[in-house]
Amino acid sequence: MANQAENKKPSGWLNVLVDYGPLIVFLGVYKYYSPEETEAVAEIAAVIKGTLAFMVAAVIALAFSKWHLGKVSPMLWFSTALIVGFGALTIFFGDPTFVQLKPTIIYGLFGAALLGGYWKGKALLKILLEAAFEGLSNEGWLKLSRNWGIFFFALAALNEGLRYFYNVENGTFETWLWAKFWVFMPLTFLFTFSQIPMLMRHGLDVEGTSEVLKDEPPTGS
Repeated sequence: MANQAENKKPSGWLNVLVDYGPLIVFLGVYKYYSPEETEAVAEIAAVIKGTLAFMVAAVIALAFSKWHLGKVSPMLWFSTALIVGFGALTIFFGDPTFVQLKPTIIYGLFGAALLGGYWKGKALLKILLEAAFEGLSNEGWLKLSRNWGIFFFALAALNEGLRYFYNVENGTFETWLWAKFWVFMPLTFLFTFSQIPMLMRHGLDVEGTSEVLKDEPPTGS
């Protein structure tokens, strides 16, 4: 039983694959079908095909997480549900706005939940991460939840700004997609590591830090 539990231990690379794999599939399918010249109808068709592939890949990623890691995090359940829901709206209405809104909704709801819990004295991030930061005091968890809540709201605002400037209407939808990799991913990792000094001041077990950082909150893919 111990060996089986060890085999199911989360891997940083697997977590990244589960989080970003569906987005890579979306980008690949969209790129394959996108027209060489800006053409609204063809562009929307490419987005719809990419969205369908995105939905399928997200469900596969969730099933893979359950099979290989032995569990599915609450955030992954929520993110997958929104991918499927907003993806279905995108396909039904033929409007890429829905798929671009999804990250804003995810970030906004996570931010509201974490800050709401903080104001009530409850560290919801401790529940989501399953108390993974060994030794961290309740005050540390509260501060971490507060900081992530604020950061999620900042990401929601950033996504809205990028969505406004990069979309199908002006032929720059692909730029918005790439921003998930060259903007949101680096910002998330940088923010995660920026929290280490605060966590250490509140009792974080430094030896386990490197393993925990592999399981940082999702980036809303």
